[in-house]
Amino acid sequence: MDLDTIVKNIDTLEVLNYKNVDIKGISYNSNTINSHEIFVCLKGEHVDGHNFAQNAFEKGAIALMCERPLNIEIPQLIVKSTQESIADLAAVFYHNPSHELNLMGVTGTNGKTTVAHLVQKIFEKDNKKCALIGTLGYKLSSSDDYLETKHTTPQAPKMQETLKKILNSDILNVITEVSSHSLEQFRVKNCNFSTAIFTNLTQDHLDYHITMDNYFNAKAKLFKGLKKGNNAVVNNDDKYSKRLIDVIDKEVNVYTYGVKNNSDIMAQNVEFMSDGVSFVCCYKDEKVPFKLHLNGMFSVYNSLAAIGAALANGIELTIIKEALEKTRSVAGRFEIVRTNPMVIVDYAHTPDGLENVLRAARELTPKEGNLICLFGCGGNRDCTKRPKMGKIAQQLCDKIIVTSDNPRNEDPQQIITDILSGLALINPKVVFVEQDRHLAIKLLKDISSENDVLVLAGKGHETYQILADKTIHFDDREEVVKVFGE
Repeated sequence: MDLDTIVKNIDTLEVLNYKNVDIKGISYNSNTINSHEIFVCLKGEHVDGHNFAQNAFEKGAIALMCERPLNIEIPQLIVKSTQESIADLAAVFYHNPSHELNLMGVTGTNGKTTVAHLVQKIFEKDNKKCALIGTLGYKLSSSDDYLETKHTTPQAPKMQETLKKILNSDILNVITEVSSHSLEQFRVKNCNFSTAIFTNLTQDHLDYHITMDNYFNAKAKLFKGLKKGNNAVVNNDDKYSKRLIDVIDKEVNVYTYGVKNNSDIMAQNVEFMSDGVSFVCCYKDEKVPFKLHLNGMFSVYNSLAAIGAALANGIELTIIKEALEKTRSVAGRFEIVRTNPMVIVDYAHTPDGLENVLRAARELTPKEGNLICLFGCGGNRDCTKRPKMGKIAQQLCDKIIVTSDNPRNEDPQQIITDILSGLALINPKVVFVEQDRHLAIKLLKDISSENDVLVLAGKGHETYQILADKTIHFDDREEVVKVFGE
């Protein structure tokens, strides 16, 4: 694409050293930039891309997008915010692919990954191709392997590029996870969402958003962008639901779902079993029984969210039932990796997420068995949730092991101390501390018996451990097999 086209279609404060060059790509990383790409000087929390513009130029950058003039003799697009303008640049460069797609977005503290996968399964059961973009990567169909995106919601150029690939693959439906960070950082600006799904809002990411109001306002941006004829699917049992509905345009179709409060889509007669959960889904005059191979009340809510999205897109409830009843758990989401003892690996890394998983695990714990949880908290993240998670684990479990979980640049022992500060009493017979996560899983085996249910929380699908100076391979599921056997 030539620079003329870009300049005509995005807002700039000024253009320096103008020359109509051919732009072959967009980069914001000077280490991976290719020849004839435009380099965008992003300003992040810790790094300022303007400091790497010279390096990008030396490696082949043919133009720059920046917030101030730089002493480099190539075309420079001066903009107010590179963080926002990169989204405009990406949309122009990839020709706004979302305008030709049925793009659905799911946001919330917990459940985004599972809901996205359920929606994809439902669409495919209705013979509609549906791509997925999310925490685990992106894939063109449920049977494909994931391709890496690095973020729950990719940066704007990667997002637009991925949407373009999906469109070029003759797929018209896309379900994507939309994180609060991505909404704040304009990663999905210029993405034309037809359906927005809200799962819940509980404490997380306060290291970034600072307050729950800020966190809510970030999530709400997805819904404020909906237009006449679009769809909003909202968890009516969440305390933020009314506030969210109030910001949605009155000409948007709103579908509420819930278990407790009267909603458009209701789950009634919920029953938990060792192999899943059953409920009756009530929508208008229809009452359809569901029996899922998923566990816990959170699975009921995730299913209702997916049902709402499907109904909003004209899929019949009987088709939805067929799809959901054949679906198994998503990788790292209440994933049962072995039995005798039952070992469950889950991504839960928030107070609410941990509570939901432990309550679901308690339903599976025999009367003569113990519920044991191994968990930690991430470093350089919201530290106020650490004692809360410690308190929840102690209240809901018979034994707990506090360990390390992506400590990053923080002292792992300090993170553990923060968690322990939430405990009412530290009884060494039921509360164990082992900083090394591998050794903690060995300890888990030592303190458990075949009747127990063991939950490894925090990492889920992750295959790495982020330390201060390096990232190492670490997969809870692999470690369980090493320690406990197949």
